[in-house]
Amino acid sequence: MPDTLPADSVGLVSPKVAQFDEPLILACGQTLPTYQLIYETYGTLNADASNAILICHALSGDHHAAGYHSMEDRKPGWWDSAIGPGKPIDTNVFFVISLNNLGGCCGSTGPTTVNPATGKVWGAEFPFVTVEDWVESQARLADRLGIKTFAAIVGGSLGGMQVLEWSIRYPDRLQGAAIIASAPKLSTQNIAFNEVARQSIRRDPEFFDGQYVEHNAVPTNGLGLARMLGHITYLSDDSMGNKFGRQMRHDAYQYNYEIEFEVESYLRYQGEAFTKRFDANTYMLMTKALDYFDPAAREGGDLAKVLSKAQCEFLLVSFTTDWRFAPERSEEIVDALIRSDKHVTYTKIDSIEGHDAFLFPIPRYMAAMRGFLGRIAKRLPKENV
Repeated sequence: MPDTLPADSVGLVSPKVAQFDEPLILACGQTLPTYQLIYETYGTLNADASNAILICHALSGDHHAAGYHSMEDRKPGWWDSAIGPGKPIDTNVFFVISLNNLGGCCGSTGPTTVNPATGKVWGAEFPFVTVEDWVESQARLADRLGIKTFAAIVGGSLGGMQVLEWSIRYPDRLQGAAIIASAPKLSTQNIAFNEVARQSIRRDPEFFDGQYVEHNAVPTNGLGLARMLGHITYLSDDSMGNKFGRQMRHDAYQYNYEIEFEVESYLRYQGEAFTKRFDANTYMLMTKALDYFDPAAREGGDLAKVLSKAQCEFLLVSFTTDWRFAPERSEEIVDALIRSDKHVTYTKIDSIEGHDAFLFPIPRYMAAMRGFLGRIAKRLPKENV
């Protein structure tokens, strides 16, 4: 890190922890008697608490969305390109909240934390959590912070599903919903990818039916393979081709199973790095939460009928080379919103980055975000804008 932080950075940030002692009844039927949520905030909450934006993270995301934890940090938060003073999610205007969801492994209550009933790490005994459960816990955090209505709720991929659920479950608690590179439910193919990832973890001899902590083990092989598979699906053929092509480490084929192509080295590195920062049980839980999400099922498959409850303004963004959450999936939501007579803006962004494009500061994408949130900012008290 340089001696000074970028002028458009939120700067040094410290996570906060909220303790909840009110039981949370989960969709699976189990109850969490107590739990914690770790979160970060950027910017300043205005006098009437009307300028808050909630950031919902994707499968492997966490609460550290922007800024730096220390001057020695080499990498800022995962969405630093979009959050900060003067950026599309402008912290000169908005008070931004980013949290690690229940079941996570970055500080919120989940498989890596201690079960107060047993005094042991939850591990595989941690109950299944769903998008609906996350939204309920996020609403409780908002209550704790004195926020009755969000100016906007923003999320990409699995985060976009949470935004969609917010608009249905708490329609009067958000003014704007930005749903990016997402879908109203997973396709059969996506469920299949998730199952292959889970099986790679479960079949690792070091998994021990999810109780690997008790055995002082880590299923690194299985989790690494799951990440390698997932990472391939987040990229596009163009982006992988441009980055690696058929570049080799040697001048001729070696005729063995060691690394020969640079893309092999990249994937192995991504898999290994992921095992050092993420928990296998959490990965299992997050992929199941993706599989289970299907709000239209509450009304016999009629998404428009479900979304008739929504009251906010919507922004939908998709990316041309995203084949994991293809533009057609965003357009399903757009069509349902139009049938429900809702205010929706939709943009399909040309990109080569695949599904991961939602993490990149693509100019037209950032402009769409800036315009959408700028319209919401105009409704805030004048002293805040």
